[in-house]
Amino acid sequence: MNTTNQNKSVFDFYGKPSLGKALPLSFQHILAMIMGAVTPPLIVAGVSGANAYETMLLIQVALLFSGISTLLQLYPVGRLGAGLPTIFGVGFAYVPTLIAIGSVYGVPGILGAQIAGGISMIVVGIFIKQIRHLFPPVVAGTVVLVIGLSLYDIAIKYMAGSGNINAAGFGSGENWLVGLTTLAVVLCCSQFAKGYLRLAAIICGILVGYVMAFVFGMVDFSRLADAPWLLVPTPFALGIEFHTTAIISMVVICVVNSVQTIGDLSATTVGGMNRELADKELSGGLLGNGVCTLFGSLFGALPTASFSQNVGIVAMTKVISRYVLGVAAVFLILAGFMPKFGALMTTIPYPVLGGATIIVFGMITMTGIQLLIKDELSSRNVTIVALSLALAMGIKAVPEAIGQLPDTLNMLVSSPVIVAAVMAFTLNMALPKKTLLDEAREREQIEQEMNGEEGKKPAFNNKAAEVKATH
Repeated sequence: MNTTNQNKSVFDFYGKPSLGKALPLSFQHILAMIMGAVTPPLIVAGVSGANAYETMLLIQVALLFSGISTLLQLYPVGRLGAGLPTIFGVGFAYVPTLIAIGSVYGVPGILGAQIAGGISMIVVGIFIKQIRHLFPPVVAGTVVLVIGLSLYDIAIKYMAGSGNINAAGFGSGENWLVGLTTLAVVLCCSQFAKGYLRLAAIICGILVGYVMAFVFGMVDFSRLADAPWLLVPTPFALGIEFHTTAIISMVVICVVNSVQTIGDLSATTVGGMNRELADKELSGGLLGNGVCTLFGSLFGALPTASFSQNVGIVAMTKVISRYVLGVAAVFLILAGFMPKFGALMTTIPYPVLGGATIIVFGMITMTGIQLLIKDELSSRNVTIVALSLALAMGIKAVPEAIGQLPDTLNMLVSSPVIVAAVMAFTLNMALPKKTLLDEAREREQIEQEMNGEEGKKPAFNNKAAEVKATH
């Protein structure tokens, strides 16, 4: 292969395409995650009673540390960083816990608890090589599968007009027209276009959807007009407090989120690079995320996590150039100092984002299935997946079912990802290890007993059992 072409290839992790080719692919990643990064700060600001300046600061440092954490994952420093094509940033997974803490202790209580949460992530990263065998494909795949499934309602709500079903105009025909048009453009470009246009399918869909939304009067520039040009975050600007209950809740969610990170990093290598995740990459990813979560709390940045929607983009496009994702990270860092840029990104209407990301969420689900079938589908493994999936998605569908639980427990089980992770991990540890061959042996023994041959030693036929096991 020509070295020059290889170095410029978007399908090579070390490839460095021209800036003109990298920019649209980079913006796909930014547009897929920008609302996910700024929404948690907006929610936390609302429940904690933050003023307008504090709200703006929470958004800006969220963008800043999203960029920093992503760069660290792309360009590792020592043991910190996975060295994989992945986007990290302030994530949705923590929102239920952040709401519970923020409504009682405010933003300072969240940031104090986050220091302990970041330390717990670092500890998991240090010892992950020793405990990784506890998270085989049946566990990691279940988590990734639930991540994808749990995001569908977000995409549908966005296509209907808002993340809030009580918002004015939710579910209107105009919203669905814009959302479905965006989806159609993404689908057509990804399946029928050729070359570079196929890789930029998501950005094409967003551009078409944005223009249509603008014509319908759905684009709001008020936040852009109010945003200042420059803002430099300073440490301890929002204060830090330590409360035992908040710390316990945050440590639990941070440790459980590490399982999601394992799933996302595994999905990145399996879906985008066609290989397994290495121990060094996994440890570096968890350590880098923990360090960013720890130091981010000093400036007011909420906990960071891997972004599943961007994993889906990598799996769909196979674009793994760290330069492409690095450009996205640099723009996020600039947005952290330039509120105008962040405000511009938030002018993209919800239906456009929903139409562009629903196919991405579907790709995450399929990546989870790819991980699952790496282990044999014995009745044991099927039971682990089935029960974890049923409980996680069942509780998500009927949140009132856990309404009477203590607040701390409610915070934890309200997240389908946490439920799936805990159940899959526990069942994998508790259920006896049985392969398809073991199950075939058991069936043959049962058949002999049912035929009145209990006293006879089973004349096990390995060849026959292997044939049965494959079916």
